[in-house]
Amino acid sequence: MTTAMLLAALVGLGVGVVVGALGAGGGILAVPILVYLLGQDPHAATASSLVIVGMTALASILFHARRGNVAWRDGLVFAACSTVGTAAGSRLSALVPAAVLMIAFACLLAVVSVAMFRRAAATQREEAAHARRPSGAESPAPAARSLSWPVLVATATATGALTGFFGVGGGFIVVPMLVLALGLSMRRAAGTSLLVMLVASAVGLLSRIGTDVHVDWGVTLLFALGSMAGGLLGGPLSERARPSTLTLVFASLLGAVAVFTLAETLLG
Repeated sequence: MTTAMLLAALVGLGVGVVVGALGAGGGILAVPILVYLLGQDPHAATASSLVIVGMTALASILFHARRGNVAWRDGLVFAACSTVGTAAGSRLSALVPAAVLMIAFACLLAVVSVAMFRRAAATQREEAAHARRPSGAESPAPAARSLSWPVLVATATATGALTGFFGVGGGFIVVPMLVLALGLSMRRAAGTSLLVMLVASAVGLLSRIGTDVHVDWGVTLLFALGSMAGGLLGGPLSERARPSTLTLVFASLLGAVAVFTLAETLLG
């Protein structure tokens, strides 16, 4: 086994833990790793990332499904609405210069990092409020939310476009949207997002057929296998660690990768 393949498997393990714990983060971490650590072309990396995201989601969803944390109908509806955006984004990605693709990706990382920091702060406030409640007191029931179909369809289409264009699973958008639009709990939304990622990854790969993009299957599959193993570990981790801690670590990691990606693209 070459050094690159061993490194791919080990790094994939770490990425899989993040996906299994948060229901997001696979592609958004895999792309810069494939480009800057494993030396892949950015266009090839986005295609490889879809393979990794899909296989990792498949492994990670098993844990959540056994615990009833996957809303199958809602997830399939969201995934179906995202397919048009995924197909369009996949075709557009192949037409964009590699440097522009990575600069745009760095900007996406920065935006998601800020959003995740805000979510971590909100989650910390909720955890503090829960800790102050008397022992045995029940948490207040969440307010009922009505399904806004225009918002859901628009967000699903935008998520699909990001999946196709950047090779990301889109879980960082799917999770909060499932919470806000469908009223799912964070844990159930994380599980359901894996179903959406499965469908979106498959559509993104199929949409790349006929484009001039080549995948290094040896490195990609080892990365994916390591990521699948990490996904199995990340599921139980999500039940043991505080959600705010996981989210804060993820946000910090994204911010660091955003700065590195932008610096490498502009100065490298």
